[in-house]
Amino acid sequence: MADLASSADRAATLPAIDFIYLSEPDMIRAGVTDMPACVDAMEEMFGLLHRGDYRMAGGNNNQHGAIIVFPDDSPFPDMPKPTTDRRFMAMPAYLGGSFRTAGMKWYGSNIENRDKGLPRSILTFVLNDADTGAPLAYMSANLLSAYRTGAVPGVGARHLARKDSRVVGIVGPGVMARTSLEAFMATCPNIDTVKIKGRGQANLEAFCSWVAQKFPQITTVRVVGTEEEAVRDSDIATFCASVATGDPSIYPTVRREWVRPGTFLSMPAPCNIDHGMEAPEIRKVLDFTGLYEAYEEEMPAPVHRFIPAVGVRWFDLAGEGRIARDSLEDLGRIVSGDAPGRQNDDEIIMLSVGGMAVEDVAWGTHVYRRAIAEGIGTRLNLWTEPALK
Repeated sequence: MADLASSADRAATLPAIDFIYLSEPDMIRAGVTDMPACVDAMEEMFGLLHRGDYRMAGGNNNQHGAIIVFPDDSPFPDMPKPTTDRRFMAMPAYLGGSFRTAGMKWYGSNIENRDKGLPRSILTFVLNDADTGAPLAYMSANLLSAYRTGAVPGVGARHLARKDSRVVGIVGPGVMARTSLEAFMATCPNIDTVKIKGRGQANLEAFCSWVAQKFPQITTVRVVGTEEEAVRDSDIATFCASVATGDPSIYPTVRREWVRPGTFLSMPAPCNIDHGMEAPEIRKVLDFTGLYEAYEEEMPAPVHRFIPAVGVRWFDLAGEGRIARDSLEDLGRIVSGDAPGRQNDDEIIMLSVGGMAVEDVAWGTHVYRRAIAEGIGTRLNLWTEPALK
């Protein structure tokens, strides 16, 4: 498979086009679960976002993706119903720098999958050559997506958490909680205590067992009963629970009285804030400002009804005149050194994590290159010579 490794080598084999298929076991062998490397890849990606060396969907090049939704009432009896999280979505992007590839994550999602023993979302990813547009790889992408999502809070913790952080509070013991904790461990190695709040006993037990096996240096894992207990007295707090969108009053809410000085709050899942957390001394950092500007262009206010990220709530508040738009910070600026990270041990800093297609391209490219170097994957042929020229 060495002839797939470089543009020059691929050009020499044209018009024949080969690519590789990477199953989930292949992805694991190629390092998709290497969280320290994923955090580094996401940090590099944020620098490229800040410099503008990227493209995503839409005329503004910043859209999350394109989604198919279904009507409440359809004259076609076989059309899927709009049940919770029932959708199909395509997330395309190009990323420059050392990546210089394009790709698209495609997924179908239905919360009822869990009753069938399946993940809520089933994801695949195609990686393309930036010059010819030819496919380089077709990948299983559930782990790809999970790890790049968790790695972004890790980038945030590297720049925004206290270096001596020891206590992590988590709401929601699912996949997002696991990958977020892995990223925190990769960037804040003094962590020795985890508090976890969840709804189902089986999920809580599975999470605690995983922590004990994965991170023996974490000496205390405590199940707590409320979101307040998860946040209070934590150095890092994160909300990772999935909830239905549409009613922000049911989104998990961070209250100012819970948050002690020096806390870093990472929010990759639905989240709301109380009036106290609107205060200007609470630093509010967006993973990428352009994503939230695109949401604002696309949807009627208040957008937080449809997109439950806390950064969307901040944009709604700015539109209402309750906070200053220019108070919202950008993680890419911080990563690039054009804005400060944590400046003292008392700052309270909150990060909104929205999820972007460039993240999949960055981590997918990294995994693909490792697979090529190590001879992992199944080689497939698109054509030896195209029938239509």
